[in-house]
Amino acid sequence: MKNFLKYTLATIVGIVISFFVVLLIAAGIIGGITASKEKHITVKPNTVITISLPKVVERQALNPFADFDLGNNKKNTIEGLNKILKAIEAAKIDDNIKGLYLNAGTFNSGGLATLESIRQALTDFHSTGKFIYAYAEIYSQKAYYLSSVADKIVVNPAGSIDIKGMGAQLLFFKNALDRLGVQVQIIRGPNNKFKSAVEPFMYDKMSKANREQMMVFMGSIWGNMVNQMAGDRNISVEKFNEIADSLWADNPVKAKELHIVDQIAYYDQVKQAIKEKLEVKKDKDLNMISLGEYATTVKRKNITAKNKIAIIYAVGEIKSGEGNDKIIGSERIAKAVAKARKDSSIKAIVLRVNSPGGSALASEVIWRELVLAKKVKPLVVSMGDYAASGGYFISCMADKIVAEPNTLTGSIGVFGMIPNFKKLMNDKLGITTDEVATNSNTIMGVFNPLTPYQRKSIQNSVVRVYNAFVNHVAQGRNMTPADVDKIGQGRVWSGSNAVKIGLVDELGDINKAIEIAANLANVKKYKIVERPARINPIEEFVKQFGNNVKIKLMQNELGQTYKYYNYLKTMENCNGIQARLPFIMEIN
Repeated sequence: MKNFLKYTLATIVGIVISFFVVLLIAAGIIGGITASKEKHITVKPNTVITISLPKVVERQALNPFADFDLGNNKKNTIEGLNKILKAIEAAKIDDNIKGLYLNAGTFNSGGLATLESIRQALTDFHSTGKFIYAYAEIYSQKAYYLSSVADKIVVNPAGSIDIKGMGAQLLFFKNALDRLGVQVQIIRGPNNKFKSAVEPFMYDKMSKANREQMMVFMGSIWGNMVNQMAGDRNISVEKFNEIADSLWADNPVKAKELHIVDQIAYYDQVKQAIKEKLEVKKDKDLNMISLGEYATTVKRKNITAKNKIAIIYAVGEIKSGEGNDKIIGSERIAKAVAKARKDSSIKAIVLRVNSPGGSALASEVIWRELVLAKKVKPLVVSMGDYAASGGYFISCMADKIVAEPNTLTGSIGVFGMIPNFKKLMNDKLGITTDEVATNSNTIMGVFNPLTPYQRKSIQNSVVRVYNAFVNHVAQGRNMTPADVDKIGQGRVWSGSNAVKIGLVDELGDINKAIEIAANLANVKKYKIVERPARINPIEEFVKQFGNNVKIKLMQNELGQTYKYYNYLKTMENCNGIQARLPFIMEIN
């Protein structure tokens, strides 16, 4: 009877879960059919595009559930950077588009290099003489960075502008691990004093070297941002930094006095100002469409051209295996590169890298395919928010490397990490272990400390991988290994500084990289193809359903602290030697 009840309950639960999955899939299919039957969007004369950016990713997802928040039971708009840039570029030369309205209160995400790309697109749009208005109740610093290009920046009377400079907070686990009786055995490459990904498990505060590198790259990024914001607002850099130091922009009245904003008003007043700008009197005559809607009307360039340039997206942590649209799987990316290499219609490859790194072995697999591709056709790398450690590993052999000033790159270094739970298990939990093995080093588990011989063996492997990394960079960048080691040692650089030391060739966005690739291939008319092909949304949803639900619920429950939990889970699952960025840092 007991077993009968158990199996019956399990069957009922299975049926309920299956029903829920089928229901969601059906909703997605119905949504897709409904969307396909929607009336074709026509861009009317005298139109203004509304830009809202709650979440920005590298390229638009196919998954109909990608932007559905299970925890809050609502849909959050997710925009792809590729779509955003194409739409703004098209709007620049579209006579029907008269201006942009930035709904700046929604600018809640996006890395600093991503924002740089969008800001440059807005600046190009503005150079045509078309207007840009921005409004928010509260401007985050990122939102203000984008909005500072606008003709008119408006803040709600009860709102504020968060301008306070750039800082980073790092979380350290050493004391907690000591109390738990967990020892983390860390092996770093030679001279990898800046390789700070392991510092949270070694120290209770930043090392002198890590503090130095962070101050340098944050100073470079903040300096770039201040120069742009202060320049567009006709404020001196010194005055702008004084405003940040004093938190004066928090007060709307003070912010207006300092020319940080142009007007203190409500949304209906901003709407009225837009109507006056367009010379319309009634709301019904005000033509406003979202950026997403406008993007559906933008036609692909040179769609009949025979020549192609392939953009291969390498986004996320680097791991061995297949991966997906959020994880760089060595097999998937290597296949995409090989396919592009063998396709005679593809005249050049642009590798779009947005990665903090990961597995050194997986990086090596991708690197090899890229080396083979470079022998056949031009290879240009476009760096996003991050192209560090493993992200730089897979970039270093390119003919040209293009980064944004705010890109975090470099971090040429590797490490290995093995936790030892012996004290926790023995002293805290009263659990002991015993083992039997056929050879001296069969067992190198987590319940005993590494022997000197085992540590030396792992150290030799780390040194070997680091030397290979340095040699790859030296060969790709036409440097000596000694020169690479001087600027390597795990150190992170901003894109601006990386140009000065030879790790990057030029500053610019992905469009700049495409332009360079076309010139190297000597093609003038071409169409863009994106690789690897995006994963079938229904298959991916079904495959990842349980994991996605768990992640969404954890994010809802833990809120802002989820990123720290996720960091610990990521480091726990680090297999083999790692080439990764200390991505737990929180930059504000």
